[in-house]
Amino acid sequence: MTALSKKSLALAMLDHWERAQPDKDFLRTREGACSYGAFAALVRGYAARFYGAGLRAGDIAPTFIPNSSAAVASWFAAMHIGAVWAPINTEFRGEQLVRALNVTGASTLFVEERYLAQILEALPSLKHVTQVVVFGEEAPPSRGGASFIRFDDLPSEALPERAVVSPSEVAMIQFTSGSTGVSKAVQLSHGYLVGQARLSAYYFNIRPEDVNYCPFPLYHWDATIGTVMGAMVTGATAALADRFSVSRFWDDIRAFDATMFDFMGATLAFLMDRPASPSDKQHRVRLGWGLPMPKFREAFEKRFGVRLLEGYGSTEGGVAVFQRLNETYPQGSCGRPAPEFSLKIVDDDGREVKTGEVGEIITKPNDPVLMMNGYLNMPEVNAELMRDGWYFTGDLGRVDADGNLYFAGRKKDIIRRRGENISALEIEKVIEQHPAVLEVAAFGAPSPYSEEEVAVAIRLRPGAALTEHELLAFCEGRMARYMTPQHVVFLDALPKTPTEKVAKAQLKEAFVAGNLMKAHA
Repeated sequence: MTALSKKSLALAMLDHWERAQPDKDFLRTREGACSYGAFAALVRGYAARFYGAGLRAGDIAPTFIPNSSAAVASWFAAMHIGAVWAPINTEFRGEQLVRALNVTGASTLFVEERYLAQILEALPSLKHVTQVVVFGEEAPPSRGGASFIRFDDLPSEALPERAVVSPSEVAMIQFTSGSTGVSKAVQLSHGYLVGQARLSAYYFNIRPEDVNYCPFPLYHWDATIGTVMGAMVTGATAALADRFSVSRFWDDIRAFDATMFDFMGATLAFLMDRPASPSDKQHRVRLGWGLPMPKFREAFEKRFGVRLLEGYGSTEGGVAVFQRLNETYPQGSCGRPAPEFSLKIVDDDGREVKTGEVGEIITKPNDPVLMMNGYLNMPEVNAELMRDGWYFTGDLGRVDADGNLYFAGRKKDIIRRRGENISALEIEKVIEQHPAVLEVAAFGAPSPYSEEEVAVAIRLRPGAALTEHELLAFCEGRMARYMTPQHVVFLDALPKTPTEKVAKAQLKEAFVAGNLMKAHA
């Protein structure tokens, strides 16, 4: 990959498709369809306006925009300039949003009008933002040292030369949560975007005639790399909904004329829970790809007439394990590592364990661009997780004699809910701010829809009183909705390890067994 052109790999492909199939749909959204030719023109227009806003090569461009042609065009326009696109989770708010924006060091923020309230609330704590570009009808007056300007009012006379970049240069930042409690900025290179898309397109069998549907936001790998870039590398069509909706899912599939879809989290369980309908097979979908694979896989495939494929990976380490079409796998297996990756299972000392034993999953790509460039401004964490070309995932798993990988849980203090990785510490930091709370522990509780639900165990200050309803009201507006606890338990004391850390495994076991008694009401 390092021998390829010094121009952006993604933009070079867009040039090709603009010439080869200008009238074919590249994007389908609720706004309508956008052809390869129209999208290329849109990117040039956006690049001119972004340049007019002062964006230059190497700058980070955070965007607060929902799934749309504008969001994807912003991404490609940033690549045209040589800037780094940083799509911000639109659920972020409060301290979480402030930390994400401050770590980028960006002076210009691009936001859709509907999200201005969140930005204005965070503005006094933003250290670097001096300009906010608003996609909408109105821009508020300057405040807090930042000027506001409508996107349509940006100067657009000069289209800059397309930036010269190498495949290893950073093209995108995606935010993910980790055990440190900080939303970490994952740096992804130009080579990663295209290389990972090519892998998923190959192993998940994305064809030029496919319409690949994704109902997840563009701040997720599934939408950016798997869907949009997956279409770009094959000349297919990407279809984006603004969010996942159980009641609207199959209607969207039919409206977009989708032939593939992406799933994650509990989406398949929600779909399976819907009453059976004569229209269950009235669609053109042939394949769904994603994770985790539910135990009812065969029943889902039979009911909806869809083949399901699973993989294993992460934004940081890339997707390294795939299930291939026309191959069979043992129950519970994620698939086998792609030849482009090496995979090991190691103990706490980094030594490879015996076949079949559980340990930490570590992966290493043959080409370094197929994994992240590291977390922005976190050298110590990078040194811990990226060693000699290996990415230490923090996930537990085992490999059988045939090379099949089985996921066995997480070493990290992460709760996985509906496709979101949630830092338990981030939840705890918010709840600890309540004056009645002395101590709190957040942990993942089993969900009937697969993955987990958020549970918290709370020890109150002596003499304090707090109800579950009051706590949830306190959480609203201070954390993303998907982080809000579904289970709240008040205890007189939290179980501890010998080193005085909260014994979360013990908490979780007691919760599952129904042995956590509420000490307060």
